[in-house]
Amino acid sequence: MSEKYKANDDLPYFVTMTFQGWVDLFTREVYRELFVDALMHCHIKKGLIIHEYVIMSNHAHLILQNRSSRLSEIIRDFKAHVAREVLKRLKTDNSESRREWALRLFKYYAKYLKQNKDYAIWRKSNRPIVLDNSELYERCMDYIHLNPVKAGLVLAPNHWLYSSACNENPINKILRIQYGDGA
Repeated sequence: MSEKYKANDDLPYFVTMTFQGWVDLFTREVYRELFVDALMHCHIKKGLIIHEYVIMSNHAHLILQNRSSRLSEIIRDFKAHVAREVLKRLKTDNSESRREWALRLFKYYAKYLKQNKDYAIWRKSNRPIVLDNSELYERCMDYIHLNPVKAGLVLAPNHWLYSSACNENPINKILRIQYGDGA
């Protein structure tokens, strides 16, 4: 991947992580929880700063930061871990009604990528955008929080559980415990 599309400094970045073929795995709680657990692991163990986020049915928008300038590496490792776990669950969960379809689709996308010889779960690029001023940060934050509203899923940003706009979601609860109510 070109340096042009890597997050290589300690500023916040807007990133989007999208499933190949826009497969809507996040409609299943098990995959949302897997994503949230991996995100929290990176926060606790790797120093990932989670500023804003929204988890939609087939993608997630996030504003992330890492003060050690290793954000691209953390995102790479995060996506690889989530991909392995998604594949493991898809291959073993007989109750997943779309498992054969999803595996076939992820296998199809892998044949176009050198690094993924069997399955490609994520679209390759996160297209990180450095947020080096407050106006750009605010614009991206609004975009994130309004995503479920514009999709017609909720009437207000704070009604979407898997968003930093909602105080009742799992990530915000953990961050409040860690940082106090100011998180």
